[in-house]
This record gives sequence, C-alpha cells and structure tokens, in this order.
Amino acid sequence: MARSGKEYLEALRHNPPNLWYKGEKVEDPSTHPVFKGVVANLARLYDMQHDPKYRDILTYEEDGKRHAMSLLPARSKEDLARRSAAYKLWADANLGMMGRCPDYLNAVLMAYEHSADFFGEFADNVRNYVAYVREKDLATTHCLTNPQVNRAKPVTEQPDPYIAVGVVKQNAEGIVVRGARMLATLPTADELLVFPSTLLKEGPGADKYAVAFAIPTSTPGLHFISRESLVAGDSSYDHPLSSRVEEMDCLTVFDDVFVPWERVFILGDLQRCNSAYAETGALMHMAHQVVVLKNAKTEAFLGLVSLIGEAIGADAFPHVQEKIAELIVYLEAMKGFWARAERDAQPNQYGLMCPDRSAIDGARNLYPRLYPRINEIVQQISASGLITLPSEKDFEGPMGPYLEKYLQSATLGARERVQLFRLAWDMTLSAFGARQVLYERFFFGDPVRMYQTLFSVYDKEPYKARIKEFLGWSESPKAEAVVGN
Repeated sequence: MARSGKEYLEALRHNPPNLWYKGEKVEDPSTHPVFKGVVANLARLYDMQHDPKYRDILTYEEDGKRHAMSLLPARSKEDLARRSAAYKLWADANLGMMGRCPDYLNAVLMAYEHSADFFGEFADNVRNYVAYVREKDLATTHCLTNPQVNRAKPVTEQPDPYIAVGVVKQNAEGIVVRGARMLATLPTADELLVFPSTLLKEGPGADKYAVAFAIPTSTPGLHFISRESLVAGDSSYDHPLSSRVEEMDCLTVFDDVFVPWERVFILGDLQRCNSAYAETGALMHMAHQVVVLKNAKTEAFLGLVSLIGEAIGADAFPHVQEKIAELIVYLEAMKGFWARAERDAQPNQYGLMCPDRSAIDGARNLYPRLYPRINEIVQQISASGLITLPSEKDFEGPMGPYLEKYLQSATLGARERVQLFRLAWDMTLSAFGARQVLYERFFFGDPVRMYQTLFSVYDKEPYKARIKEFLGWSESPKAEAVVGN
C-alpha cells in the first residue's frame, strides 16, 4: 500500500543500492553526507501520502487499500485531472526542482500496464511487475543513453560490443546483460527500469541491444558510479535546494547482471523497442507529469523574482516589470499546454486515456528554450545581490550586527533578504542551478532531434489545405500546369 517515509528508509537501509562515491561504496545513503538530504526529502514526500490534508490528492483507494495516485489507471479525463493534481502537489513541495520523484516513472509504468498487450509474450510480466510496484509503492529510477564513446557510430560498431547494454546469454532462468548506460538519476530508488530510450538501427547484431527489464538497485553486478556531488553543505539556509534535492546522476554499469524471465519486458525486438513509448501512451503520460512539473517550476521562479523585485524596490522600474511580465507570459503558456493536454485527451488503441500529444510536444519543445532565459531574468533583476551572500554563521558571529544593518531591504530584514537571494543563487548560479540548466536543455533529448520528430509527426495538412483554398488551388496545381502545357 502507499508507503510512509519510515518504510522507505527501512527498505533503503535493508537493501541499499550498489552505489559508489569517490571510489568508496556507500553503505547507508540515509546517513551519507552526499545522499542524506535527498533521501530525507523523498521520505518526506512519502509521508505526505498519509497526511489527512493530502491523502485524497496523493492516493486513491481500491479494494480497501491506498495506492499512489500516479499509478491510478487513466481511463477518463477526470482520471488525468486527479493524476495531475497529485503531480502538482509533490512538485510544489520541491519548487519543481526534483525531476525524479517516483511519480515520473510511475506514469510510464501505469501506461505500460494498461497497454500491456503491446509487449506480446511478455505482457503478463509487465502487468505483474506494475502490480508489484503498486502494492509496495516502490521508488523507481531509470538509465537512459549509451556512453558517449563514439556518437558517429551505432552501438554495433563501438570499440567493444558491450559498451551499450546488451544481452550476453540467456537460459531457462533468465538473461544476462553487460554494458553501461548514462544517466541514472536518483540512485537511492528501490528499482532500476531499463527501457529503450534512443532509436535502435537495424543491422547485424543489433537485436541483442533490444531489451527492456527491471531489477532492484541492489542486484549483484549492478553498479551506480556517482558524479561529484553538488551538495555544498547541510544548512538549508545557505543551500536551500542542494541540501535537499540533489538527486545525483550516475553512470550505471552492468557487470554480467542476471535478470530473471519474469522481469523481462522486451527481448530481441527492435521494432517494439523503438515504438514502446509512443504506442503504449507512456510518452504522453511521462510528458504529462513533466508539463505539470515545469508549471510548478515556473511558478516558483515567478514568486522568486516578484519577491526580489519587491524586496529591493526594483519592481517600480519599467524594465523590471517587463522582465517579470515576460515570466508571466511563459507561465501562462505552460498552463495552456497543460490544460489543453487534458482537455483534448483521447484514448489509445488499448483504451488508455492519453493527454493530447500536440500540446505535450509543444510544451516539451518550448521549455528547454525558455529555461535559460528564465535564469537570465533572475540574474538581471537580482544583480549584485546574488554575490553579496554571507552565510548563516556570519549572522551568528561578531559581524552579525553589521550585516543586519547593511543587508536589510525595503521589505525584509537582512536575514530574510539574504535567505531569499540564497535561494535565487541555488536556483540559477550555484553548481546545483547550473546542473538544472543543462538538465532542462536536454531533458527529452537533443533539441534538434526533438524538433525533427515534431516536424515528422505533426499533422500540417489542415493548415496547408487552408492556404491552398485561399489561393484557389486545386488538389494538384503542378500536375494541372503540366497537362496545360
């Protein structure tokens, strides 16, 4: 059933992931300086499911049990609205800055379960696995792209056939996989989902890379090798975001990892791998969660710059009002995408109610281009206030009275003003903030390829037909011209 924070922590301590940081095994992420903040934050999110104020938003009841709302089967537009309300509540709790809350991949699992027939012989594996995740209320993560050894060549032509994750062998009990993938975010999850993420090209030997499965993060032979941490300190005053929601990103290594048959979802089928997200509705549902998350994030930025402008009296200036209004326009655009995605939702061939793809595609192609500008607006309005940022201990030391006098603002005392600007720093200029910019630029992949995909899937014919009608063209004006000549 819907788990509590205590249950998440107990499970993590009992079966910790095979997690490595700076050459050392992390035995207990809940107490490790790098991971304890995000672990505590995730536990807090789970506890919200049991708070009477939030329970009916974050969970639903079935057969006398409470389950995470992000696993509610989407059979109607009303279900989509219930799901997005839960997404928004968790997103707001983190100012939209935590991209791997469990609801993100729960959206994918829910879609896979409802469209399980797509998986053919492995359909029951998908159904049973999602039922297991729902019952235990597990946190899942996934690993995405292949290592960047030589992007000019396909996986079959890399220096080693197991640079990318591929099947080494199979037997009566399951399969063995070897290779590596980037980019596993939130390695403190219970389970790792290995789904197709990039298109696989046909060719000799390519079928061994066509695989999808799920395994516990504690599976022998599976290793999460962490990048350097962005946690700058424990103080939530000095580092309001990095101390809480530094999710961590890892290289995921599969050193001949055994996967039992019941956890295999796709094997040796390139076509299924390449169409799994779109055909099952998983693409639209994961993007639905993301659109809600980006709305929460943009709202947080709007609140931030509004408070900063007010605090230092800058919001009386026309150029500052213009910048804040620009952010308002971005927010209203994202709210429009969200609303239309649910309003124009349609069931797929499996009866799953899917958010409108055109609205979803608009949001996920636009936001990577908006986000750097949002950061720029924060920096332009904050100006040198983002630099003069003493620490919490400075206020407690002998220089405290000076800080109280010289760092006050029009509406805030010095401590509150510095705290506000420290949040702005962590959102935009700290190592954590810089990672967020890169994350948003490439969240759904290469922006150029995303635009190419949008160009290929978007129905442009009605708009072409309108222009032809206005110009008085027949269906084939060029053909008629040839005949006339």
